[in-house]
Amino acid sequence: MVVLCRHQLVRLNQAGWAAVQANVWDDTARDCLAHWSAQHLPLVVTRQRAGLTDDQIALGLPAPLQWQRRRLALHVALGGVLYFDEFPGAAAVTSLLPPAVRNAWLNLLTALAAIGAAPRVYGSFGWQRITGLPYLHAGSDLDLRVSVSDAAMADAVAAAMHAPAFATPRLDGEIVFPDGSAVAWREWRAWRERRVDRILVKRLRAVAMETDDVWLGEQQPC
Repeated sequence: MVVLCRHQLVRLNQAGWAAVQANVWDDTARDCLAHWSAQHLPLVVTRQRAGLTDDQIALGLPAPLQWQRRRLALHVALGGVLYFDEFPGAAAVTSLLPPAVRNAWLNLLTALAAIGAAPRVYGSFGWQRITGLPYLHAGSDLDLRVSVSDAAMADAVAAAMHAPAFATPRLDGEIVFPDGSAVAWREWRAWRERRVDRILVKRLRAVAMETDDVWLGEQQPC
């Protein structure tokens, strides 16, 4: 049984790409998919929509500017998957950051490592690091995905991510619990400090506004 998680990367085999490209696409999407296939680039697991069969996976391709930043939604059969992959570790994007913030960035990574966290970078920074294509622009956020074991670790991660002495790029992203449920780290911090009375929890097949902490006690490994 394949266990999926949001923001997991998927690399397709030849049959998988052939099936994707056989669908009806406009010229821009077709050209983008041809490049992805030729360069063996990954797709990403998105929210699994209703109507898929048990052997199908919903995936996404967020294209860079040369393909109009299109967001392509598609699905593949499990037989079309070569293997599953992950976004790069946070240290891998250091060279993409402005030189003025790199020391603060490395200090953040050190602080997260001391907590036991191993952040990965998705979004524009992650995709540019993986593909070598120009995703970044002046307003690009730096999106971190940080897995935690429990609420106490989530608190420590959110505190560390609040501390960096740089405003650009803006530090964004998610804290991910053992069952794959995820919350924006800024929203988590506000919720735990009772500045808001509900929090948006994202899951593989749905999103929900939670008003209490019952869901935190229902954690099982993803």
